[in-house]
Amino acid sequence: MFGFGILSCIVFLPLVGVAFILALRGDDEATLNNARWAALGATVIVFLVSLVAYARFDPTSAAFQLVEEKPWFGAGLVYKLGVDGLSFPFVLLTTFLMPFCIAASWKSITYRVKEYLIAFLVLETLMIGVFCALDLVLFYLFFEGGLIPMFLIIGIWGGKRRVYASFKFFLYTLAGSLLMLLAIMAMYGVAGTTDIAVLLKTSFPTSMQKWLWLAFFASLAVKMPMWPVHTWLPDAHVEAPTAGSVILAAILLKMGGYGFIRFSLPMFPDASAYFAPLVYALSIIAIIYTSLVALVQEDMKKLIAYSSVAHMGFVTMGLFSMTEQGVQGAVFQMISHGLVSGALFLCVGVVYDRMHTREIAAYGGLVARMPLYAVAFMIFTMANVGLPGTSGFVGEFLTLLGAFRVNSWVAFFATTGVILSAAYALFLYRRVIFGVLDKPSLQGILDLSGREVALLAPLVALTIFYGIHPGPILDSSAASIDALIRGYDSALAATKTAALALQ
Repeated sequence: MFGFGILSCIVFLPLVGVAFILALRGDDEATLNNARWAALGATVIVFLVSLVAYARFDPTSAAFQLVEEKPWFGAGLVYKLGVDGLSFPFVLLTTFLMPFCIAASWKSITYRVKEYLIAFLVLETLMIGVFCALDLVLFYLFFEGGLIPMFLIIGIWGGKRRVYASFKFFLYTLAGSLLMLLAIMAMYGVAGTTDIAVLLKTSFPTSMQKWLWLAFFASLAVKMPMWPVHTWLPDAHVEAPTAGSVILAAILLKMGGYGFIRFSLPMFPDASAYFAPLVYALSIIAIIYTSLVALVQEDMKKLIAYSSVAHMGFVTMGLFSMTEQGVQGAVFQMISHGLVSGALFLCVGVVYDRMHTREIAAYGGLVARMPLYAVAFMIFTMANVGLPGTSGFVGEFLTLLGAFRVNSWVAFFATTGVILSAAYALFLYRRVIFGVLDKPSLQGILDLSGREVALLAPLVALTIFYGIHPGPILDSSAASIDALIRGYDSALAATKTAALALQ
């Protein structure tokens, strides 16, 4: 296709939608509707093309597939894209959720509509690029480039404190990423290339690994975010428009976890083993502390934001257990959390569009007026709790199982987070949905519209389907995870053998 492979088409097709929107003249309602349809059409086409790419993908192979490589700047820098079982699930998650974000903004965004849609389409290109890049410099450009459209989305279309929240988000993530850039430069100095496939086979000295690991950790921990560098997330979520919160929780947070899988664990295995106790400690604090903080929140978005930090604690715990169950659970948890947290923010957006408040105290008894909404919200709440039969259970169970095989105390303390998640999630649901409908402002509130049913129904179906049948996600990443663990164990064994030989 025009000299590019299918991955380049997936990455850059959203920009075709951008070009179409830029060609539209005027700000009358008909023009704005054309812009909305153009953005929605572009995201749907990107998703369909990603399904075509998945049909060509072999999940039984751990190798990079659909690879395309072209000369770039020279000196070892190349434009290289490819996917494996660790990255393709996130590509599909991104392309699947983007049409929902455009549809969710159909009526709620009423000013600078074309600019808003352009920001989301550019953001889609950058997010997909992160998961497809097989060159470290290219990865860094996509990784950092995503800050700009999200900064604008929060800062222009956000709430009352949008400027504060957008700058906090930008500065936190940029500061950490500058250290990662220094690490990339150091790796290039050793290996003479930034090709990720080559770097995965490069053995860095153990002392150097520790500094590289810390530099990458500074960026990836902020992105996830891990405690204590998580404080930008609640502010960003509260002030962002609904679709911005969806994409922030569902995709942008996952870039941190993906970075740990793609770089920290396979490239710096000795350092990962050395710092694993630190990650366990931070993960447990995140799970317990942020769950307790979520319990006292009075804003629905802020409560869900803190719950995201707690759920990402399970992810880091599972990843650094470096067991098959732990890593598979972490990948599954990220995909499931992307669907469930995105759906929860959509649910908040439904009532916010009607009442223009996210305060939990402003609601109550909605089941009497919004039965369809109550059912959908209940399913996503149960998945957030980790109820068996929903996708939320599978990831949490596997991460706990993986952690238990390494350290039973880590699993024990993390399990308390499951209990706390039930407390804050059910607290939210009870106060919003049940009780007496005695507030005059809620008497005329309407149930889900046809557009909102179309938005939430696929997410309900997938939440239940993957809870009952997790195989499609687990099988697509199994070969790559097995290769990751075998490479990690081999590297640690080689380091141990070399240490014994020096004694």
